Amino acid sequence: MWVLSTERAELTFFATPESVPGGYAILSHVWDETEQTFQDIKLLHSRNAPADCNPRDFASSKVRNFCVLAESHGYQWAWIDTCCIDKASSAELSEAINSMFQYYALADVCYAYLRDVPSQDYVEGESSDFRSSLWHKRGWTLQELVAPETVVFLSSEWKALGTKCDLAFLLEGITSVPASILRMEAELTSVSIAARMSWAADRNTTRPEDQAYCLMGIFKIHMPLLYGEGPQAFRRLQDEIMKQHIDTSILAWGPIYQPRPHRDNPKKPIHDHSEETYLFASSPSAFRGCTGRRAIIPNRSSGDASRQISEADTVSSSVLLSWLWF
Repeated sequence: MWVLSTERAELTFFATPESVPGGYAILSHVWDETEQTFQDIKLLHSRNAPADCNPRDFASSKVRNFCVLAESHGYQWAWIDTCCIDKASSAELSEAINSMFQYYALADVCYAYLRDVPSQDYVEGESSDFRSSLWHKRGWTLQELVAPETVVFLSSEWKALGTKCDLAFLLEGITSVPASILRMEAELTSVSIAARMSWAADRNTTRPEDQAYCLMGIFKIHMPLLYGEGPQAFRRLQDEIMKQHIDTSILAWGPIYQPRPHRDNPKKPIHDHSEETYLFASSPSAFRGCTGRRAIIPNRSSGDASRQISEADTVSSSVLLSWLWF
């Protein structure tokens, strides 16, 4: 992976995140309309080659402020997705996106820069700028919230607003990600597939393919990037998840409606797969409302597809059919 030296904002390559000496800081942010790229940083170095000139002084304000902050906290190296990935190389881009969750998980600290939240904001207020920040609505920032152990939220003036641990219950209310996950008290795998999908239901990405690619780390999935495939990327993601997980709650998506009472099952709600996508949903938004869904694991020992499920679980007919595959 390529990382920036915090002192001079110069790029250096290390084989793995673990091999970065002394560890590294990482930035989570919402992209601006223009961002400095890998090539821009390389060009910056060549234009400011004299020893008495620090290339960091000519970097964008975001890159410069990030490096200055990380250096002030004792970090020699820093990583930011805008300029530490050579996007001109499809192989490097694919490797970086498939490894992104790991990059954030292995960082010593993640700084989450919220450009639309002022330093004086009372983050826990009902109408705070923190609650409505665009950062909470982007697809890529979900894994950047979940993966690192330490996340420090920063205001538009680069001042600390709080940490992920301290704000865990507030963040749960905003993002639906359980505080136990944010505090690293529970494993991601303890949350059902459907519930994890629901975390992304109201998040957006610029490209439709990224709705799938930004979730790969959440499910420990690796797959080739095919920009141009559109919504098919999300169906590929679901296919890969089903190959590696036996939790069939992935099929319990779609709106819920309450049918007319029936003597055999008077209260049970039903999932309506109204979209013509058969078993798979077309986007994470189809999992809206599945936050509390528990894992649905086929009972292999009994061979009986009609195992007991609590009323809190909603099972579609496609889920019941899926149990027969096992």
